[in-house]
Amino acid sequence: MQRPGFWDDPKCAQATAQERTRLEEKLSVWRRLEDSASDLSLLLELALEESDESQCDDIGRRVEDFLRELENYEARRTLSGAMDYNNAIIDIHAGAGGTESQDWVAMLLRMYMRYSDRCGFSTQLVDSLAGEAAGLKSVTFTVSGPYAYGLLQTEAGIHRLVRISPFDSQSRRHTSFASVFVTPEVAEDIVIELNDKDIRIDTYRAGGPGGQHVNKTSSAVRLTHLPTGIVVQCQDEKSQHRNKDLAMKVLKARIYQLEQEKRAKEIKDMHDNKKDIAWGSQIRSYTLQPYRLIKDHRTGCESGNVDAVLDGDLDGFVKAALLWKAEGEAA
Repeated sequence: MQRPGFWDDPKCAQATAQERTRLEEKLSVWRRLEDSASDLSLLLELALEESDESQCDDIGRRVEDFLRELENYEARRTLSGAMDYNNAIIDIHAGAGGTESQDWVAMLLRMYMRYSDRCGFSTQLVDSLAGEAAGLKSVTFTVSGPYAYGLLQTEAGIHRLVRISPFDSQSRRHTSFASVFVTPEVAEDIVIELNDKDIRIDTYRAGGPGGQHVNKTSSAVRLTHLPTGIVVQCQDEKSQHRNKDLAMKVLKARIYQLEQEKRAKEIKDMHDNKKDIAWGSQIRSYTLQPYRLIKDHRTGCESGNVDAVLDGDLDGFVKAALLWKAEGEAA
């Protein structure tokens, strides 16, 4: 006897299709790894039989590529959370350090944009607030792609920069802080009820860095969710309707995240990483002076190639954080 209504439910069918797609993606990667391992084994066997040392360098490079892909697979294998597959919404805020920290926000934005591009993700700026002299006081953007949230959730926390200030006429060393918050984008099949009476909608003219860039129409939108006090604004689209849609999407994601945190707090304090944006609370330090080193204080992962990391090469840090998180949950 068929269970009434279960398989006929469109949401159930959609969830089943999504899960099948995810499993097919994992299986495809695993089969590709198996094929690569088989090819490497055959190449090595032929090279040994023929005593052909000329192939050593080529085989060595292939082995390195294989091990790198295997490590990536091992890290992504830990992404089994309900929201890990979703797109991500990232907020970056300047902390202690004034103009230095605002410039640091702009540097982090560029780093995550480059990392997203390396991963094949697409990004979209939602809102930004320019600094007085340089950089950004805050910025919100989305990252879209499979497991975007699962990967980027490891970046949530305080990031510290130590460098010779380009804004200091005496070329002194400055320390800057910025906070990164990552929330999953709510899937379309997850229903979050929002009453119109609970949302205040304000429109205003979007502005750029100078008066000549100010729009003549009120296209920017600010949404305030009165019960929670959550405020979301979007001004980067030319259409007020588009700005409202983007702002509503971010608002739903933040309300969903808030509810998730409330439930999880019954088991564990979910706010351990939400510390002051200042000394002693950073998850990662980016030191450019007096030496060059980037170190993650949670995992101990380090890199001396600071230029590559700031240009988006975050794979090592993300993988280490995922494995560290998985070990903590298994303990």
